[in-house]
Amino acid sequence: MRETDSRQSGPASQQGMRRANLALVLGQIAQGPRSRAEVAAATGLTRAAVSSLAEELLTAGLLSEAGPATPSGKVGRPGTALGLAPDGPGGLGAEIGVQHLAACVVDLRGEVRSWHRMEIRNQGRLPALVFADLAGLLRRAAEESGLRPAGLTLAVPGLVGAAEGMVERAPNLGWAGLPAAAELRLALRACGAAELSALPIEVDNEANLGGLAELWLGGRPGDFVHLSAEAGIGSAIVVGGRLLRGARGFAGELGHVPVRPDGPPCACGARGCLEQYAGEAAVLRAAGLADVRGDWVALLADRAAAGDEAVLAALAGAGAALGIAATGAVNLLDPAELVLGGGYTELAPWLLPAMRAELAARVTVRPWSDDWLTVSGLGRRGPLLGAAVGVVRAIVADPGRFAGRGSDSD
Repeated sequence: MRETDSRQSGPASQQGMRRANLALVLGQIAQGPRSRAEVAAATGLTRAAVSSLAEELLTAGLLSEAGPATPSGKVGRPGTALGLAPDGPGGLGAEIGVQHLAACVVDLRGEVRSWHRMEIRNQGRLPALVFADLAGLLRRAAEESGLRPAGLTLAVPGLVGAAEGMVERAPNLGWAGLPAAAELRLALRACGAAELSALPIEVDNEANLGGLAELWLGGRPGDFVHLSAEAGIGSAIVVGGRLLRGARGFAGELGHVPVRPDGPPCACGARGCLEQYAGEAAVLRAAGLADVRGDWVALLADRAAAGDEAVLAALAGAGAALGIAATGAVNLLDPAELVLGGGYTELAPWLLPAMRAELAARVTVRPWSDDWLTVSGLGRRGPLLGAAVGVVRAIVADPGRFAGRGSDSD
C-alpha cells in the first residue's frame, strides 16, 4: 500500500476531528479487545465521546461486542469488551507472478479468510487473458470469505509508476506501459464481479508488498532491507518504519545492481546485474536445469537436500552474488537487518553460507554479525499478504472514510 501523510496544515474541522477520533478508538481496539472505559483511559477521550464513537463503528460493522471485559480490579460489574468485527469489511489481495496467479481475503484482524492460487505461466501471455484468470480467482476468494471487501491491491513483478495503477515495465512478464488497475477493473466486470470492479484498486511492486508484510506481520525492526526472488530479484527498503520508494517510486531494484560490470548482458540493457547470477534463469542454467519449467524453487530445494553437486554449486554462486550486492545496501543504508524472503526462504540453507562470507569480508561501515542476516517466516506468501493486509490497515487508520459518516462533533 502507498502510505499517505495524515498531517494537517490548518485547523481541523469538526468532521476532521471526529474522523481522527474514530481512528484513535479503532486503533486502540485493534490492539486487542477493550472496554469503553479502557479506551477512554488510553486515549484521553471522555466516556461519552468513546461511547458515541464506538456506536458509530459498531453501526458501520467495524466493531463487534466481544463479551465481558477483563476485570480491572475496580468495584462493579466489568464493562463489555469491544473487538474488531470478524464479519466486517475485508482486504482483498491479488498477485500476478511469472508462473502463478493468487488471490486472498483477510479480515480486519489480518486473519486469512480465503486463499486461492493458480499455477500458470504468464510470461508472454496477453494481459487480457492474465487478468481474466485473475478476476475469476478474486471472485471466488471474495465469495468464500463471507466478508465485504473494502479495497483491492494488486502485486506485480515490475516497476509501478506514479500514474495510478500503471505498470511501467515488467520485463519478466513482457509488459510495458500497461494500465493494470484499469485492465483488472474491466476483467472483474466481464466475469460478473461488478461489486469488486467498483472497489478502489491499487497496484504495487511485489517486492515492496513483501517488505511491508514483513514490517507489519514479521515482527521486524523499523529499519531493514528485504531481499526476495521470484523469476527476478527485488528488494524493499524500510527506514524508520516506512517504505523507501525513491523520487519516482522505483527504489529497491537490487536485481539490477551490477555484481560484475563485465558480466553477461541483462534484459534491462546493462551487464553483470545480480539477476544474471542469482535470478531464476541464472541459477537453473548454472545447475544444468535450464529447460525445466514449473516450481523452480521447490525443484532446487529438493535437489540440494539430496546432495546434487551441480545444484549446490549453483546455489553457492547465487549466494555469493547476493552477498556482494547486499554489501552495497548495508554500507549505504546501515540497516538493522537483512531479511531473506520470497523464494529465497526455501533455499536459505544453501544460500546463507556464501552470503555471510561475502558480507563479513566486504561490509566496512561496522563489524559484521551473522545475526543481522535473517530469514522471513512469511516466505512466498509475503507479497499477497502485504497486499491484502494493507487494505485493512488503511481502514483502521481512517475508519471514517469507510463508514461514510463523521458529520457530528464530540
